[in-house]
Amino acid sequence: MTDSKTSARALAADAKRQRLMAAAAEVVHRQGVERTTIADIAHAADVPTGNVYYYFKTKDELVAAALAEHSRQLKLLTDGLDLLPDPRERLKGLIAAWVSRRDLAARYGCPTGTLAVELDKRDEGGLDLEAGRVIRLLLEWVERQFRELGRPEPDGLALTLVGAYQGMSLLANALRDPRIMDREGARLLAWLDSLETA
Repeated sequence: MTDSKTSARALAADAKRQRLMAAAAEVVHRQGVERTTIADIAHAADVPTGNVYYYFKTKDELVAAALAEHSRQLKLLTDGLDLLPDPRERLKGLIAAWVSRRDLAARYGCPTGTLAVELDKRDEGGLDLEAGRVIRLLLEWVERQFRELGRPEPDGLALTLVGAYQGMSLLANALRDPRIMDREGARLLAWLDSLETA
């Protein structure tokens, strides 16, 4: 009986920690690191503020948790796309996922990209490097798709594609125009179609 109670408590604790991580990712994306408080994240996760400290001792730990959540979400997306048999279709699926978040991008920008820029302006913590690691995971996945297509310089093509996404997210946000994501997403799809398979 004790083992099942301990196991149930551990599952509840894991679920609460995951809620806090998801809330941290969402709130930091919407408000930025500097404007976000631990209380904001606790409220978004529906967790008493005092309980947050059981899981995360500092705000920087919560920002690191937000980055871990971005990484987890990216893995969920790419794992799902990896089920598609064709690498070109996987890349198109990635672009479709980006465009499907056009309203969020127009309001707040790319979750990881905007966080990376904000963290780079801080002098302490090393969290900027962690944000770069999440972006690198995306670049590596995209590069693998271009390599599977037999394209020369798959690393350069990955930079082009991910750079285009960051650019369209930034412009959609700066101009508060989600249609930029639609137009540039369509342009990226056409570009992918124009690339011949080696």
